[in-house]
This record gives sequence, structure tokens and C-alpha cells, in this order.
Amino acid sequence: VAIARALLLDPRILILDDSTSAVDAETEYQIQQALDKLMVGRTSFVIAQRISTVRNAGLVLVLDKGRIAASGTHESLMMDSPLYAEIVQSQLRQDTDAKGQVIEQEAGELSTI
Repeated sequence: VAIARALLLDPRILILDDSTSAVDAETEYQIQQALDKLMVGRTSFVIAQRISTVRNAGLVLVLDKGRIAASGTHESLMMDSPLYAEIVQSQLRQDTDAKGQVIEQEAGELSTI
């Protein structure tokens, strides 16, 4: 509901703080698909625990003990940041939804810009 209210205002800057952390992986995927479309043309700050939420971000900031430990795209961080790669690997657990499709379930601490 809060996301819908924020988008009704049509802001140029959008801040989402762990907006999908309390939903299952399938619902999170559906929300993320809608948010991806709504974030086009906006500066968006996304604070997220799930890697799937930050994969398409233009810039990911990896926090460790309150400090920025690494920054880059998902792809560059996978190659250059052992901490980020470790977070990704620790989060990847596959689950199956009711339709038998494989869904990734994840948890962790990442921020994106």
C-alpha cells in the first residue's frame, strides 16, 4: 500500500527500504517486475536483503559493518568482490512454488542506487 501511495505522487526520486523482504519469493518476483517498470525514468534508492532485488541496479553498494565494502554492478561485483560473491552464494537456495517452478529464496544485506 505504501508503495502504491508513493507512486501516485509520481516522484522523481523513489526510496524503497526493504520493500519486499516480508513476502515469499514468488510474490517478491511479481512485485519486482512491477517496480522495475515504475522505476524507469526515476532516481531510485533501494535497500534490500534479497539479491534478486538488486541484480538489475545500475550501482550496488555492499555494506559491511556499516561501511561501504564494495560497489559496482551485480556482474562486476561477482567478479571483483569476494564479500558480494559470498553473500550471493549464501543466499541461493532453490525452492519450488505451487506450480512446480523453481524460485530463488534469498536473504542478506545490500543497498542499491
